[in-house]
Amino acid sequence: MNKSLEESAARLAPAIFVVLWSTGFIGTKYVINNAEPLTYLAIRMAFVVVVMAVIAAAARPKWPDRIGVMHSAVAGILVHGFYLGGTAIAIAHSIPAGLSALIPGLQPILTSTIANRWLGERVTPLQWGGLVLGLVGVVLILHDRPMTGEAGWGWLASGVSLISITLGTLYQRRYCNRIDWRAGNLVQYIAVTIFFGTGAWLFETNVVHWTGEFVLALAWLVFALSIGSISLLYWLIRHHAATSVASLFYLVPAVTALMAYMLFNERLDGVAIAGMAACAAAVLLVNRR
Repeated sequence: MNKSLEESAARLAPAIFVVLWSTGFIGTKYVINNAEPLTYLAIRMAFVVVVMAVIAAAARPKWPDRIGVMHSAVAGILVHGFYLGGTAIAIAHSIPAGLSALIPGLQPILTSTIANRWLGERVTPLQWGGLVLGLVGVVLILHDRPMTGEAGWGWLASGVSLISITLGTLYQRRYCNRIDWRAGNLVQYIAVTIFFGTGAWLFETNVVHWTGEFVLALAWLVFALSIGSISLLYWLIRHHAATSVASLFYLVPAVTALMAYMLFNERLDGVAIAGMAACAAAVLLVNRR
């Protein structure tokens, strides 16, 4: 019975992860209305550190050595720091929530064709073709969209998110796979809290409007995203190949776009939808064996 439940949970885990991860872009849009990006993230991570400290104190996991702590800190700054920071800054600079998920959603293409060479995996001609198709999809989506001024900074931040989540996932798999997730996550969140706190202090006013909308969205992002989906992501990384985990991200833009349409009435034109379809097809190509 226990084995059956475990197998069912393993089958459901990818779908649960996609839905949870997609809600992160929606929740970010709500909190950005009440706080600047790095300020909100510093607050979010401070709460997450408290929650993870309680979990670690109760579980008493094996703690990593000094090298393990360093690797966990680096992975945390990549997976949480630059990725979440880039996403929040993109949304704060008027990039729609649905499209803010798109650029980081190209992670499978980057992972399978370029970054995965770091793990010694051969890149096939079909996968290189997928890379080209994905780039065509991006061009279609960005067609006639403003690329300078405030929007330009937003798209740049999305690009930073793409690179950081790709490198962070690969780094986590290569150097942190044997570290207990409770201890490793606590180290990561401490490192990224310092990272965001420093950035908020240097570059932002630190003004926060503690509205009901902000508190509810923040609570969801702390528990469902930073605790739930990240723990699930690292579980998936430990139990699946890097490319298999990366392939889940191609579903996130479409799910996020659907949520954004229902909640914010964000609409995509036909060209943008065609570009999103091209990106999804590209990810399927690069993940074929």
